[in-house]
Amino acid sequence: MTERAEIRLAMAFAKAVYDRRRELGLSQAEAAERAGLTQAKISRVEGADAVPTLPLLRRLARALNASLNIALDDDHEEVKFVAHPAA
Repeated sequence: MTERAEIRLAMAFAKAVYDRRRELGLSQAEAAERAGLTQAKISRVEGADAVPTLPLLRRLARALNASLNIALDDDHEEVKFVAHPAA
């Protein structure tokens, strides 16, 4: 993966986290509490300043009540949270 592709992927992930958090009406602090993270960590994720690990991806998906879908191709990256159906 080229550096440019890595930056696009980081930005796509950051936007997906931000969009889903806002969709739920959560502050960064509330999302962080749900995920067992700090508000600063959520801020770094949303600022594309943190490289997410697989455990972090899982924690964020759970905290945001969604599945996380990541599609990687040669010239396209897509990151999307899909809300779980209401119970």
